[in-house]
Amino acid sequence: MLLIFEQILNGVQYGVMLFLLAAGLTLIFGIMQVINLAHGSLYMIGAYAGTWTAQQTGSFWLGLPAGLLAAAVAGVLIEAIVVRRLYDRDHLDQVLATFALILIFNQLVVIIFGRQPFFVAMPEGLQDSIQLLPGLQYPPYRLIIIAAGLGVAALLYLLITKTRIGMLVRAGATDREMVRALGVNVRLLYTVIFAFGALLAGLAGYLAGPIFAVQVGMGEQILLTTFVVVVIGGVGSIRGALVAGVILGVLDTCLRAFLPGILRVFMEGPDADALGAGIAAMGIYLLMAIVLLIRPQGLFPAAH
Repeated sequence: MLLIFEQILNGVQYGVMLFLLAAGLTLIFGIMQVINLAHGSLYMIGAYAGTWTAQQTGSFWLGLPAGLLAAAVAGVLIEAIVVRRLYDRDHLDQVLATFALILIFNQLVVIIFGRQPFFVAMPEGLQDSIQLLPGLQYPPYRLIIIAAGLGVAALLYLLITKTRIGMLVRAGATDREMVRALGVNVRLLYTVIFAFGALLAGLAGYLAGPIFAVQVGMGEQILLTTFVVVVIGGVGSIRGALVAGVILGVLDTCLRAFLPGILRVFMEGPDADALGAGIAAMGIYLLMAIVLLIRPQGLFPAAH
């Protein structure tokens, strides 16, 4: 039972990471109607910039603003130089242009940092496990990631629903021409949205550093799963991104942890491990297919 609870916590932590990525992606696509394949590159930029700063200064916490700032600045440059010219183009042009950005950013990272993975130590005081329940030791850093993700979700909810900026964001998603006619600088609004989405991606990348290796191409590894979160949760829905992220995180983690062991009851060990790994890898996509059959618009479609 304790092992199940531990894996559920691991799944929630992974789901929160997915939410931080998916929140920016779903805002950009839901409001600006832009498919940004380079969103994973912003995740990588935040991870590299923050980790490098942490290594140079010896402080994990100084790396955090560096990672956020680098990702946000990269987001502003991407929107101003590339994405701004794609708003009225079809999705194929957007896919091709942002895929080219993936290749460019990967090569820039290789040139600047090399191909060797970066590693950053967990913050001092958070390296030793704490006891959550009798017999259950758990890393406090993972709990901080969960708390940070839930805090960001609450902040986004208040920002979107209770502020003037949120009102403009929702209005821009519904009718951009009407918002422009009312005197709102839609171009600036879109730049802010894109930069904010990039900042969230950078936050996810840097927080992932002590758990996963910071390496070239790390953004592509998680981007596909992030798109699945957006599709299941509903395009443009922050609540959907949070719920879908946690569901997928728990499902993926538990399938990988427990399915091979369950299959060993019915078949030989190597065969069970191979089949279990294969099914676990397909689990989130099977869930996406089921959701699309039942609710093509996602679990919590954004209200326009």
